[in-house]
Amino acid sequence: MFAMVSHASSPSPTPSPAPSGQPGQSGQEAATGPVVGFDLDMTLIDSRPGIHATWRRLSAETGVPIDADLVVTRLGPPLVQELAHWFPQEDIPAMAERYRALYPDHAIEPSDAMPGARAALEAVRAAGGRTLIVTAKYGPSARLHLDHLGLEPDVLAGDLWAEGKAEALTAHGATVYVGDHVGDVRGARMAGAVSVAVATGPCDEKELSEAGADVVLPGLESFPDWLTGFLHDGGPATA
Repeated sequence: MFAMVSHASSPSPTPSPAPSGQPGQSGQEAATGPVVGFDLDMTLIDSRPGIHATWRRLSAETGVPIDADLVVTRLGPPLVQELAHWFPQEDIPAMAERYRALYPDHAIEPSDAMPGARAALEAVRAAGGRTLIVTAKYGPSARLHLDHLGLEPDVLAGDLWAEGKAEALTAHGATVYVGDHVGDVRGARMAGAVSVAVATGPCDEKELSEAGADVVLPGLESFPDWLTGFLHDGGPATA
């Protein structure tokens, strides 16, 4: 089963299934429109300021020189991959735990929604569909971001990266997955979902296209019009 996790985090040691019947974390339910998944970091939220601040704090505490400017240019993969650039392998579990502890106080307030994020979620709802966020971010951190920004997906699934995202996308019947990273493209393709890439993260339009994205948009501002055309042209309307 998939669990809650983070861009910025290692997989939970005891993954838990996504609960059902709760707003923002529901199980699969009937939908009259499309079921659309979204990535979180640099797709729905610009978490760079908060992640930058958290890495700077971790650097100050440990005395390890960490280039936070560099870190925020390559958001997407799990935290353990980034930690491996700065710490010996044996220290990574403890550093991941400390990063997660620092995150709520340093990362939530400075981070904001990406342009078009709210309109993109609303476009799916207006079409009678359901939204899910499938992210590699630590689940409790993702929930803090969503609550702070007032973003309310029907489902939140964390601790999933690249092809691993297909687990949640498939379980919830997603027909479209929107993300900013080539890993998101791979996850969508693994799930048999339409891959909609937005060039708002570390991967440019060429990289996203070459990874196999079905469509590349400059940002989420273009998503509502794309969705309208997709459904009008006979794209999947239900899970």
